[in-house]
Amino acid sequence: MLSRWTCVLVFFSMFASGCSGTMTYPESPNFNNQTARFQHPKGDLQNKSFFDLFKFFSAYFTRESDEKENASFPVVLSSKNDLATFKENVMWVGHSTLLLNHSNLTIMTDPQFSSRASPFSFMGPKRVTPPPIEISDLPRIDVVVISHNHYDHLDEASIREIAKTQPEVEFLVPLGLKSLLEDWGAKNVSELDWWQQVQRKGVTIQPTPVQHWSKRAFFDRNKTLWSGWMIRWSDFAFYFAGDAGYSADFKETVNKLGKPDLAAIPIGAYEPREFMKSAHINPEEAVKVFSDLGAKYAIGIHWGTFKLTLEPMNEPPNRLKNALEAAGVDGETFRTLKHGEKWPEALPD
Repeated sequence: MLSRWTCVLVFFSMFASGCSGTMTYPESPNFNNQTARFQHPKGDLQNKSFFDLFKFFSAYFTRESDEKENASFPVVLSSKNDLATFKENVMWVGHSTLLLNHSNLTIMTDPQFSSRASPFSFMGPKRVTPPPIEISDLPRIDVVVISHNHYDHLDEASIREIAKTQPEVEFLVPLGLKSLLEDWGAKNVSELDWWQQVQRKGVTIQPTPVQHWSKRAFFDRNKTLWSGWMIRWSDFAFYFAGDAGYSADFKETVNKLGKPDLAAIPIGAYEPREFMKSAHINPEEAVKVFSDLGAKYAIGIHWGTFKLTLEPMNEPPNRLKNALEAAGVDGETFRTLKHGEKWPEALPD
């Protein structure tokens, strides 16, 4: 078994910055031709120093045990028969994976069903709460949207299995990720820039800017784009934030595309705050995002599935509840769900 300090060194080397890659996107306003990287208008706020990275990974691998790391959270299981009638509903599968159906279109976000959010099978953030469903039991999916290439959001094994069991599914991804998914067996992949839209079954789908970053290997930092997603039916709109630090992007999205009826907003992986603030919102900021979006309903995501950061795993929903109360927001409109729990009331009748 690897020692914790060996893990520190391995993970630091994974996330160390580098400059390589041949793909360029000069037509994209979000691509910096001088650095050959994608860039948020605020710049690369996540470019940490050697000391910052070593300090974080040292704290992560030498942390005290979190009681929930070995206890899991409650799971609502669904069978293939249960999912055969998945209509006009939304389910939180876990982490940033949601399954949503409205008006004969079924969407899945950031499918992650693996036991680790890591390039390694033997180390890296281990899944704490098991998936409530099997990929083989999924109903027919029309579109999978991917927010970015971090391992807890873009999982090779999950993509390969979905592409194998549902070869007609379409994957919509930010710029730079098409070839990777095709290498994994996906037959129908479209990559899009921020604000670029496509129509599927009369539904408008488009990526939106968020403050985050991308990295999957030693030297590919920000070589691919990251995004939130707005999905708009004639009578309903769903916004998926993916992974984001707090920024003006949420208000800009509403100004350009209108308010969503339902939003999926991350609430976890935020400590230590100084290190995580630029990339991950905390529960109090999630309430601000809910307000910025003007959403009718929201689901808190990005918590309770993998131990990614230093806050206790059961803290995000408790802090969210307190933040909602402090802001005078009805806790029935911004909910945290059990893994596998459905919320049909968040969709139109």
